[in-house]
Amino acid sequence: MIGTTLRTTALAVLAIALIAFSAMNGPQFSTAAYISSSTNAPSTATAAADWTPPTVSMQAPGTALKGTVTLTATAADGETGVKSVALSVQAAGTGTWTPLCTANAAPYSCSWSTSAVPDGAYDVRAIATDNAGYSTTSASVRVTVSNNFGVTLSDPGDIVRGTVALSATLQNAGLGVYTVRIEYAVAGSGNWRSLCLNLLTPPYGCSWNTTSLANGFYDLRAVATQTLTTAVSPVLTDVLVDNTAPTVGMVDPGSPLSGTVTIAASASDADSGVASVALQYGLGGVWTTICTVVDAPYSCRFKTTGLTGGSYGFRAIATDAAGNTSTSATITRTIDNTISSVSLEDPGAYLSGTSRLTASADSTAGVTSVTMQYAPTGTTAWVTACTTTTAPYACSWDTTAVPDGLYDLRVILVDGSGKQTVSTVTGRRVDNTPVRGLDVQTANGGAVAGRADAGDTITLTYSKQMSTGSIAAGWNGGSLAVTVRLRDGALLGSSGTADQIDVLVGSASVRVGTVNLRGDYIKANKTATFPATMTATTETVGGTPVTVVRIVLGTVTGGSGTLRTATTAANMVWSPSATATDLAGTACSTAPVTETGPSDREF
Repeated sequence: MIGTTLRTTALAVLAIALIAFSAMNGPQFSTAAYISSSTNAPSTATAAADWTPPTVSMQAPGTALKGTVTLTATAADGETGVKSVALSVQAAGTGTWTPLCTANAAPYSCSWSTSAVPDGAYDVRAIATDNAGYSTTSASVRVTVSNNFGVTLSDPGDIVRGTVALSATLQNAGLGVYTVRIEYAVAGSGNWRSLCLNLLTPPYGCSWNTTSLANGFYDLRAVATQTLTTAVSPVLTDVLVDNTAPTVGMVDPGSPLSGTVTIAASASDADSGVASVALQYGLGGVWTTICTVVDAPYSCRFKTTGLTGGSYGFRAIATDAAGNTSTSATITRTIDNTISSVSLEDPGAYLSGTSRLTASADSTAGVTSVTMQYAPTGTTAWVTACTTTTAPYACSWDTTAVPDGLYDLRVILVDGSGKQTVSTVTGRRVDNTPVRGLDVQTANGGAVAGRADAGDTITLTYSKQMSTGSIAAGWNGGSLAVTVRLRDGALLGSSGTADQIDVLVGSASVRVGTVNLRGDYIKANKTATFPATMTATTETVGGTPVTVVRIVLGTVTGGSGTLRTATTAANMVWSPSATATDLAGTACSTAPVTETGPSDREF
């Protein structure tokens, strides 16, 4: 009886200790408040009532602030409700935030004595927390503090062309006559020249004829004077002047055209980058847009079967990020769908294993046969993959039976009259290399979603275990200090919405390849660098051990003022390096890897 009592007492003490330990440590997998439960003896299942963070945004308080102003944020949470909203401020772009107040009920606002800080540009933001513990940080709002006599210059935008309207605004001006001038300088030179002088009455503005300047980056400012008092506006830095239209040319689609064909153009722009290319067809002087493409390659599929046979013009119109446009020379080709049409569907740029070859074919004379063939690119050594006489016109091609490399594919339709019609897809790569990239992902760990920031993570997953020493000399997979470089796509001969990252150790490239973010994360023709740490781990994917490389960004050290917050969702593309090898020494495939999952903003 005594033994039983002692055991009972010990179990009770243990239970109390476990309860206390749980209370100190809290939930391990979620900060959500567990308030709903369902019991079915002897087990209890508990569900969280809130898995969604709140929404929050700052209200713009105005452009020129003085004295004590009220800052207000709006916040909402449809589940457990908003617990608090914390408002903070920083000198523009410094990354050092100073708390202003925490509001526990709407309206979420507080007073800010702007006279306690120097005049200049500031960012304000709000962080909302709900009653489940989830937090959301608002986008920052840029404001200008002006408690003393000052002048500001309107922002014409990052990229300008032609004639641009500029205007300056005085703050806290007293009585008397003020003289305003607007100046420009080659970016970073400090060699200021006047655009317009002796502006005496508001609005203090003039027109800037950018065509008189060479393309490039410029700084702008306004200067206001009254007798012995002079005020200089904050400098608008790195305004890109681009008055040069892009170059554009049509790629010959062949003739005659039938079925569904690829219409393509080439385009480039050395300054602000190509923003879009519109591909068009014309008949009788009337032009119709086939498609508008924003990323290279500038091409799309064009179904000709809905058009009357005859002679058509094809052209491309390229527009750069500044708004300059250029129209290609027109090429004239015949569309003929009256007898036969055949089209080989593109099986993809990279093929491996057994690939499905599919064609659409039709003829008013009837289809006798459809033959699908392949040949090394640029040769005429055609080999038949299959011949079929009935729809659907498709067959399987065992790509493991041919050497890796570039191949041209074609389909030959023979109609009832014996006429042949051919459709070709060129430059498709067969790649059966055993190791390749599997996936690329990013995760936001910083303060601003959609913006490269400290704490953000880049994850690269290979299909096999890799030799880490082949990725970086002497690396064993442990924490390695690296530099992540973010470059505008226009610097690399692509568009401004194809920004790219790569990784360096010192001045040497880390052999992970490059990642095209397929978004606008940095200003035109700019580069930013981040210190980062890189690690490699072995994980199991689909039952196979693979190497996963993770790169965590630090605080930007170069080009902080050039970073953008992306607004468009897209799937980024990783191009691995062939110099990285697996444990057996086999080189990694360079086949591009498109990010899996729904399109999103990176970081």
